[in-house]
Amino acid sequence: MKKKKIKVLLLFSCPYVMPRGYDYHQEFADPQNMYTENDVYRALLACGHEVSLLGIHNDVTPLFEEIAENKPDVIFNMAEVFNEKSYYEKNMAALLEMIAIPYTGATSENIFICNNKGLTKKILTYHRIKNPHFHIFYRGHRVWVPKKLKLPVVIKPLNEEASRGISQASIVDNEEGFFDRIKFIHQNMNADVIVEEFIEGRELYITIIGNKKLMVLPPRELKFGDLPEDARIATYKAKWDDDYRERWGIKSVYAGKLADGVWEEICDVCKRAYRALNIKSYLRFDIRVTPDNKVYIIEPNANPCIARIDEVAQSAEKQGLSYENLIDRILQLALSESS
Repeated sequence: MKKKKIKVLLLFSCPYVMPRGYDYHQEFADPQNMYTENDVYRALLACGHEVSLLGIHNDVTPLFEEIAENKPDVIFNMAEVFNEKSYYEKNMAALLEMIAIPYTGATSENIFICNNKGLTKKILTYHRIKNPHFHIFYRGHRVWVPKKLKLPVVIKPLNEEASRGISQASIVDNEEGFFDRIKFIHQNMNADVIVEEFIEGRELYITIIGNKKLMVLPPRELKFGDLPEDARIATYKAKWDDDYRERWGIKSVYAGKLADGVWEEICDVCKRAYRALNIKSYLRFDIRVTPDNKVYIIEPNANPCIARIDEVAQSAEKQGLSYENLIDRILQLALSESS
C-alpha cells in the first residue's frame, strides 16, 4: 500500500514581503541567505512529503489565507523573527497554537522561558540543577555588586539570543567594569541585564530530541584556540564571524574524551533540565564542564539552528541519524504530540 504523503507547510521568517506561491529559489541558492530553510526544504522533499513554502515578514494574513486554501497536515515552524523583531518568535508559536494545526519545535511557553535567561535559571535552581550564580538588573533600577557573585562575571542581555550583545567586554573582573558594562547594555541596547559567574571549563553543546522518550545526541565542543584562558566564552564573533574564528583558531568539533562517568552525568543533568523546563520536540543546551568535572547548564536554546552544517545536525550524524531522518523525526514528533 502506497504511503500517504504528508502535506507540510514550511513556515519561515523573511526580511521582505513576498507573495504566496513564491518559490524562494534565488534566496535558497544563496549560501549566505536562507541556507537552513533550503536544507530543511530539500530534506522534507527527500522524505517524500508534499511541501509548500511561506515566508512571513510583517503580516500574518498570508498564513491564514494559505491555511484556508491549502490546509497542511503539519507546519514546520522556522519563524524566528516577525517584523525584524526576534522577541516575537514566541508569539508566532502562540499563533500556531491558536490555529490548532500541529507544528514542529518548541511551544510558545518553551520559547518564552528559554529566551528569558533569568527565568530559566530560577527554574533550574529550584530543581537543584547546577547553573552559574546570577543576578538580574532591570533598567531604571539600582545597580550594585551582590555579595553572592564572585568576580569574574559574564554580563549579557537578559533576553537576547545567538550571543547578541556578548563580546570580550562582557567578561568583567572589577567593579568599574561591572557598572560600565551594565550601563552599556541598559543604554545602548535598551535591554535588561543578567550577570552570571564565569564558569571555567570546556564548553559543550548537547542536543536532546523527544517529547516523552528522550534521545541525547553526541556532544559537540567549542574549541577556543589561541584565545586567553580568561577570555573563553562564546561571544557573537566567536560564533558567527568566520574571519575572527580563523584568526584565533576557534572551531566547533566533536567533543574530545571525557573523564569516566562525566558523559553519564551530562546526560542525566540535561534530561532533568529538559523535563524541568517542559521542553517539546528538540533543544540544544550550552553547558560547561569544569576542571573537576562538575556539569553546569549555561543556557538552553529552543529551536536551535538545524542547518546541515550546524551543531544539531552534526551531532545527529555522529549518532548515525542522517539529516533527512533528523528532519523527518522532528516532523513526526509534531504529529505524534497532536494525536
